[in-house]
Amino acid sequence: MTIEPDTKNWTWVLERRCDECGFDSSATPYEEVPGLVRENARAWPAVLQRADVAERPDDATWSALEYAAHVRDVFRRFDTRLALMLEEDAPEFEDWDQDRTAVEENYAAQDPDVVARELVAAAERVAADFERVPAELRGREGLRSDGSRFTVDTLARYFVHDPVHHLWDVTR
Repeated sequence: MTIEPDTKNWTWVLERRCDECGFDSSATPYEEVPGLVRENARAWPAVLQRADVAERPDDATWSALEYAAHVRDVFRRFDTRLALMLEEDAPEFEDWDQDRTAVEENYAAQDPDVVARELVAAAERVAADFERVPAELRGREGLRSDGSRFTVDTLARYFVHDPVHHLWDVTR
């Protein structure tokens, strides 16, 4: 069963609190992002132990397993984007169709224990990489394929909303 893709431009989270999950990226200092990522990652293994982890709550919503696999890939994707921003001048990020990835990678059939280990490892990697960026490099820019412009600072704050929001999705 295919879920209708989310086509919203979520960059608005850099300007105001998310009405759904309550997280406020606009009020989150860069320095808090690594800790938020690690805190978020610590919660996922318990979610992935639930008996219903692979069950979708309805026809329009991913299962907790699918969300966790997505979050793991978000950690990986944004670590790659961060590296590009630090290595290149204003790189354009490759477009990522996360819904297609979920189907192609068969998120729904992945092993929850493997996803938990990979998610925690990817979270630590991206948290450590954001943590190592000196203040003077946080203004470096990168461009999303739709033209949205990010600095390392705004990328970090935009990015951290995603795993926070998806943990809310599976625990609300």
